[in-house]
Amino acid sequence: MSGQTFAPGARVEARGETWVVQEARTSHFQGGEEIQAVRLRGTSPLVRDRDAIFLTDLDELRVLAPEDTQLVADDSSSFARTRLYLESLLRRTPPTDARIHTGHRAAIDDIPYQMQPAAKALGQLRPRILMADAVGLGKTIEVGILLTELIRRGRGRRILVVAMKSILGHLLKELWSRFTIPLVRLDSLGIQRVQSEIPSSMNPFHHFDRVIVSIDTLKNDVKYRQYLEQAHWDAIVIDECQNVAFRGAGSQRARLAEVLARTCDALILTSATPHDGRPESFASLVHLLEETALADPEDFTREEVEPYFLRRFKKDVVHEIKEVFPERQLERHRIEASPSEDAWFTAWEETSFLGLDGKRSGKILFKTTLLKAFLSSPRACIETLEKRLAHRDLDLEQLEGDALERTAVLRRALERLRDLAAAVDLASVPKARTLVERVRAILAPGRPNSRVVVFAERIATLGALRELLQAELQLPDEALATFHGSMADTDQGGLIEAFGTEGTPIRVLLASDAAAEGINLHFHCHHLIHYDLPWSLITFTQRNGRIDRYGQREVPFIDVLLTVPGVEGVSGDLRVLDRLVEKEEQVRTNLGDATLLVGTTDPEREAETIGRAVEGEVTPEQAIPDQPAAGVDDFLSTLFADPAEEI
Repeated sequence: MSGQTFAPGARVEARGETWVVQEARTSHFQGGEEIQAVRLRGTSPLVRDRDAIFLTDLDELRVLAPEDTQLVADDSSSFARTRLYLESLLRRTPPTDARIHTGHRAAIDDIPYQMQPAAKALGQLRPRILMADAVGLGKTIEVGILLTELIRRGRGRRILVVAMKSILGHLLKELWSRFTIPLVRLDSLGIQRVQSEIPSSMNPFHHFDRVIVSIDTLKNDVKYRQYLEQAHWDAIVIDECQNVAFRGAGSQRARLAEVLARTCDALILTSATPHDGRPESFASLVHLLEETALADPEDFTREEVEPYFLRRFKKDVVHEIKEVFPERQLERHRIEASPSEDAWFTAWEETSFLGLDGKRSGKILFKTTLLKAFLSSPRACIETLEKRLAHRDLDLEQLEGDALERTAVLRRALERLRDLAAAVDLASVPKARTLVERVRAILAPGRPNSRVVVFAERIATLGALRELLQAELQLPDEALATFHGSMADTDQGGLIEAFGTEGTPIRVLLASDAAAEGINLHFHCHHLIHYDLPWSLITFTQRNGRIDRYGQREVPFIDVLLTVPGVEGVSGDLRVLDRLVEKEEQVRTNLGDATLLVGTTDPEREAETIGRAVEGEVTPEQAIPDQPAAGVDDFLSTLFADPAEEI
């Protein structure tokens, strides 16, 4: 074997299999013996896509020279064998253009707008794109199409998908069932299990070629940074990428994204809210895609970022998907409060919270927090009051003099509110009665497969509603399920899968806002009820998008239950909630993006603004304006508005 050369790209036969030469290195040993280490990649079925290194003094490598090819006559009818052979070669030849060759053949509807992100990314030397379509337009399908095309081109052998823990199961299922892309789910325990099975010096991320993992698992710098830096991926997907945008030097997720961006060829980012109103935040995402794209992260134009992102709203694509995107029906129920509720509202309005509200520190007042809790449910209000009464600031044994007297008065006021809340029987609350009747109608005997999602903000409210519905409708335990953020990710995934599977007993899903983002609830369900209203237009829109989304075959029915206090002052304070419902319709039909209107992507910041409107510090029109918020228009509208609408 001495003296023979192995050129990269040459085909060789070794150990009865066919390989392609990747690299050959020559070493000289004592006595002048020349030995080559040849790195090969398998092409025959048994070793396809496997890498190996052969030493020429140990193995015989036979170069398959083209001139040694033997021509054999094809005696099959109409040269069938030759035609099949040539067809197989053509099918295995990677495309080199930006056309969609296989993605449209997945288990999806062939809709043009979903093909555009893949075509745009494939037109680049390195496929890198931010898919920023609005909630419910099928970003997971767009990701699957692009990954399928990369695999078809031989550029998707190693794939890493990074997502929030609550939607790992959904992504895993969608990419397998629609595109037959198998991913191995790794959490921290899974990585430890892999490490226990391989040598300590081996990188666990080399063990599997296609992996899906939680972003919070990977962000641990100490454990995984070195492994990630040494692993190379053909394609990386970062779902809900707004979570990795740069928001300060201490952001572990942002540092993780920077590491990942350097270790892959193709990078796919997805987000329905890819900005927080600040140019620097959006620029950090563009920087992940292309480091040299923006000269100034605080001042850039749409033309500079145009090659790297695509953003559409329902209004932009409705002409393509009308038959698979039925027009929803939303009904607002303004329900008068019961006498026992009005007694609480009266006491709340008359109570002074000066001792507590003087420590607001920029957030909404405790008085407003308490009102929000009671609007959710009496049980949630009692829970909030109990926590406050247990605080050391209200411990009378630690006080004396005037402070003792003031605190004693405050404690009595809070205890009175707690007693009034405890006197409210949920079964007799008009809003709760409306919920029972709506659920009863949805689950009528003639509708055996119907299901409904009920949203509420507080876990205490979810528990109270479960007890009420079970007692009033005589539902078995397995017919009701509760979803909230404190559940383990495996429990969350199992619950969502069961709710979306025909034949399972779950009929009612009681969900907190942990289910408002990134989770599909439209399989076998087209009814959604807001038992309480989130103080956020963003969250309200996200909630609705769980059933009002691409793939929904039935007309989505959405009910909003609003308590109207009989106490005039309190009723006036809550006008902003009526406006929130009205403006959601404007966002859906015209703007497409709630963040353009409220000027932030942070629901907590928006809730603070709405809380200030309840407190009377700003008007409802200032909290939720008619037009994009001042200071946001220049940046967001310039980047995300329809180019045809620009002057």
